[in-house]
Amino acid sequence: MNKNFKKFILLWSGELISAIGGGLTSFGLGVYIFNKTGSAAGMALVTLLGFLPTVLLSVPAGVLADRFERRLMMMIGDGCSALGIIFILINMLRGEATLACICIGVFVSSTFSALLEPSFKATITDLLTPEEFSKAGGLVSLAGSARYLFSPIIAGFLLAISDVKLLLIIDICTFFLTVASAAVVRRGTPTNALETSESFISSIKSGWEAITAKKGILTLVVVSSFITLFLGMFQILAEPFILSFSDSKTLGAGETICATGMLVSSLYLGIRGLKKKYVATLGLSLMLAGIFMMGFGFRQNIVLICAFGFLFFMALPFANNSLEYLVRVNIPGKSQGRAWGFIGLISQAGYVVAYAVSGVAADLVGKVTGRGVGTGASIVIEVAGILLIIISLSLLGMKKLKKLENTKSVSVDNLTAVTEA
Repeated sequence: MNKNFKKFILLWSGELISAIGGGLTSFGLGVYIFNKTGSAAGMALVTLLGFLPTVLLSVPAGVLADRFERRLMMMIGDGCSALGIIFILINMLRGEATLACICIGVFVSSTFSALLEPSFKATITDLLTPEEFSKAGGLVSLAGSARYLFSPIIAGFLLAISDVKLLLIIDICTFFLTVASAAVVRRGTPTNALETSESFISSIKSGWEAITAKKGILTLVVVSSFITLFLGMFQILAEPFILSFSDSKTLGAGETICATGMLVSSLYLGIRGLKKKYVATLGLSLMLAGIFMMGFGFRQNIVLICAFGFLFFMALPFANNSLEYLVRVNIPGKSQGRAWGFIGLISQAGYVVAYAVSGVAADLVGKVTGRGVGTGASIVIEVAGILLIIISLSLLGMKKLKKLENTKSVSVDNLTAVTEA
């Protein structure tokens, strides 16, 4: 293992811990709000407000990631995002946090977290060689799965002996560890900060040009926004679906079992990586994910839910790994921060729409059918699964995407220069 990969592992470890802490808060607040309101819409609203700033601020955050020291941006983003969680905790300690207080807290936390994502994505390109991108992608997927793999079962256990305030305190403590890991990596890594007279607007424009230079990249990013729409519907409605016929402890155990699927495939990718056929892998994995979504929402049976949920999460890292590789090797390293900012804005717009409409749709369908929010959530999940299958099949016939596989990435002065094979 080379020196830079060890630095990546340290940075990744910090993000893994942060993801677990964030998952505790997300799970705890979700159960708290559902128990108070009995509505999927309230849970969806909090998720939306906690996610929206990350999307809206992704482009300026990407510009900052290219202009200033990326590891410093990560430290500021991670450290200051604790302020929103502290605000929620203070309100709970003073009595009972209202839905409005929770919304404000997650919005503030997400606003600072927006600095993190483009810097972290670009740092991977700074530290690693193209041959290591796929393995790194597997580990990044593993860190992302931690909020579903470890957090739910830990949170379910802790909620059985305490309340949501304990989860918030643990989450706040994890911020210090993640900031420390970024500080250590920063100390031994050359800065990417640029001395430039280019205006902020011009920097944003050049970021847009980086993802439009090749039509295949923009096509891939636009298609990914539809993908996140359907995945977002699944993610936001899985909890109210299970809570409609079980308790928080069962929910925590179920989510952990489901997320184990992501652990299996992420470990495989972290060790072996993908070598070829990225577009085919992307399309096939998303098609299978759609099929498993339909199975997940088919019946209120925890055994079937866990089985299909496991398979669903097992398919996701292959899709994420393929998509990130195709983008990463086709964009110059000096523009990575700005590019990932635009990619985040476009691709994650699907999540914003999903979080805005899925809870309302589930409540409405449940009311129309007269069978409650659980049935409403299951129906919306199945429809989302069908649409995801349709999108995945369309990817396989896009020649623009297949051309991206013929690109070779060459490292020059820690920046990635892209040339056609």
